[in-house]
Amino acid sequence: MFAIVSVPVCPMRKESAHRSEMVSQLLWGEWGTVLEETTDFVRIRHQYDQYEGWCQRSQLWLNDTAPAAGSELTADWVNTIDVYGEPMQVSFGTPLDLADDPVLSARYGIGYSGNRLTPYPERSPALIEQLGKQFINTAYLWGGRSVFGIDCSGFVQQIYRCFGIPLPRDAYQQAELGEVVGFLQETIPGDLAFFDNAEGRITHVGILLTPDRIIHASGQVRIDRIDSMGIVNTRTGERTHQLRLVKRVPNPQKP
Repeated sequence: MFAIVSVPVCPMRKESAHRSEMVSQLLWGEWGTVLEETTDFVRIRHQYDQYEGWCQRSQLWLNDTAPAAGSELTADWVNTIDVYGEPMQVSFGTPLDLADDPVLSARYGIGYSGNRLTPYPERSPALIEQLGKQFINTAYLWGGRSVFGIDCSGFVQQIYRCFGIPLPRDAYQQAELGEVVGFLQETIPGDLAFFDNAEGRITHVGILLTPDRIIHASGQVRIDRIDSMGIVNTRTGERTHQLRLVKRVPNPQKP
């Protein structure tokens, strides 16, 4: 059995209760395998990043089939999708697999005629900055993955999705990918900078725009200065994050 998200943003919680911590979010049309059910909640494994958690049953469509796999995403900051003949506003970067599935889109009365983003084959500096700035001043939200609220690793995951590169959900998982870049001066736009806490655990990630500029979600999505020690808030001059390492994730191999 598969669960498909039927609302613009569906909270994924740690436990099957509304008061439980939100550990991630699923966007409209994203889907996962049903693992467990209660009266009001369904525990699913997200198809995109294999994250598991509990989602509210009333925010899901349960089906024996899942949408056909696609790659196109909504391209504007907010996009209108028709569902059962009524408009729904969804975030930038929402997958269009469900809208493009002829059987399921007919079943739920889905229509979409807005702008589309086809994943870019290369991460040019201009594109990385352009896509990142789509989220500028979006509020930080623990577990968030949309322009309505996003966390640091959700932001990185969504930007990389625009280049057809699937990343894991959490910063410490993302830090396991790619190759280490030894010095900031050797970095290229799109490299990922990771930061740790006092216990040495990786708790934050951002995307380098240049060797001394980083875009990341901290309070809100923002561009700050970075040096070998970490991030310096551009507005206040405060040092906010301690740099642990920089990684370069390669482009997917072309067939």
